[in-house]
Amino acid sequence: MVRFSEVRKSLAYYFTEPAVRLLAKTPIRPDTLSWFGFLVTVGAAALILTGHLLAAGFMVLFAGFFDMLDGALARYTGRITRFGGILDSVLDRLSEAVLLLGILGWYLYSGSQSATLILLVCLALIFSPLVSYLRARAEALGLECQLGLFTRAERVIVLALGLLLNQIVIALAIIAFLSFLTFGQRLFYIWQQTRAS
Repeated sequence: MVRFSEVRKSLAYYFTEPAVRLLAKTPIRPDTLSWFGFLVTVGAAALILTGHLLAAGFMVLFAGFFDMLDGALARYTGRITRFGGILDSVLDRLSEAVLLLGILGWYLYSGSQSATLILLVCLALIFSPLVSYLRARAEALGLECQLGLFTRAERVIVLALGLLLNQIVIALAIIAFLSFLTFGQRLFYIWQQTRAS
């Protein structure tokens, strides 16, 4: 059975390869793409706050594309650095938090008092970063942890679809629940590896 991580890598390569070849001919650095993607995400959060959900959805997808590009460009040009990896990871976590807080701010500003939405935002804010944190901690210990049903790429797509279709509560419920499952999946997998060693 083909692993999800391999499917993700193949799809990412298919979408980014033409752009990476073009960018490799320019002086643009991978870190620049990371920062640009983060700034686009901040713009998307501002659109959410002002109730422009459709435009925000497209901007989230646009920012997600740059999130794939920075690492791909670093690998293609041999510009992989330890700090670049840390910067990319930190900006990814900040991007998710900014978007979720933008949704929360928009909901509160619109006068809605939905306890469900507030709870879902809080759960997403807890479990989304934990999925990535577990992988980082495992890899720091020399363990492999690429598996995961619902990683950042899937979270970005689901959130963008929720914005585009104006179904934010459903999108948040999917993100919170599947992030929790992926967190449990990775934690169990790491436990299995540490138990065997």
